[in-house]
Amino acid sequence: MKENKITNLIKSQAIWVVFIVLCIGFTIANPRFITGTNLLIMLRQVAVWGIASVGMTFVILLGDIDLATGSIITFVNVLCSYLMVNMGVPMGLAIIITLAASTLIGLLNGFMVSTIGIPALIATFATQTAFSGIALIICDGQPINGFTESFKVFGQGKIGPVPVPVIIMILCFALGAFILNKTYFGRYFYAVGGNIEAARLSGIRTGRVKYLVFALSGFFAGLAGLVLLSRVNSGMGNAGLGYEFKVITCVVLGGVSVSGGSGRMSGVVAGTFIISALNNGMVLINLNSWVQNIVLGIVLVLAVGFDCYQKKRRAN
Repeated sequence: MKENKITNLIKSQAIWVVFIVLCIGFTIANPRFITGTNLLIMLRQVAVWGIASVGMTFVILLGDIDLATGSIITFVNVLCSYLMVNMGVPMGLAIIITLAASTLIGLLNGFMVSTIGIPALIATFATQTAFSGIALIICDGQPINGFTESFKVFGQGKIGPVPVPVIIMILCFALGAFILNKTYFGRYFYAVGGNIEAARLSGIRTGRVKYLVFALSGFFAGLAGLVLLSRVNSGMGNAGLGYEFKVITCVVLGGVSVSGGSGRMSGVVAGTFIISALNNGMVLINLNSWVQNIVLGIVLVLAVGFDCYQKKRRAN
């Protein structure tokens, strides 16, 4: 009986075991991995992916996908920079306008997916392409600099020893877990993702659920974009390039089923830290970016493959 409890505990916490083993391996390969300076770099980096992964978790729980995350991060970078630097808009108002814009982009995705019936893959890819172009038009392909010192707090500040971006990420994960576990519409996410027709027949307004989920995805991507902008202190037309891939990998690696209907926020936290450790560790051992992309691609395939294997096993 005791052995079964230990086995079940190991299975439930396996992803954290993977994270620890990964950290030990990179520390052996390069002792700088575990230094305080490098850990701070990792924490600041992981914050952007972690914040965006909360919204992506909701989308994937529905069995959908949001490829617009990276372009929303880019658009937010450019829009907020342009408002503050070129138009002289106060920081607080610029942030509110920017988050409203990112949420509206999410609503646009929800409209295309829910009302028009365009598959999420196509709808969000179209949004990704369009808003990447709009961002480049706004900034004319040039970085925008010249922010106030107070804006840097979001990406570079600390409260005690803890970086502000990490505090924002923790709050976002806590909010995401609360939505999924303690609210009725969080339960609707699981119901719609598990069986949309059954959810519709039980009285759930599945269209509204999709609107809400994509709007939340846009909001969290926008918040991640603001943290990134504050950290790098420059609004760039390619700031969020490829971020959607890393965020999707964090969520799927964290155990959220690509078919929808199952997954936990705690797993997404672990998946996010694993991807951060992988990226940072591969840089420290001097793997070039091409090899890093290969490794991340393999990790994504393995995560999705394992999810498919488990579903087949349960079905049998």
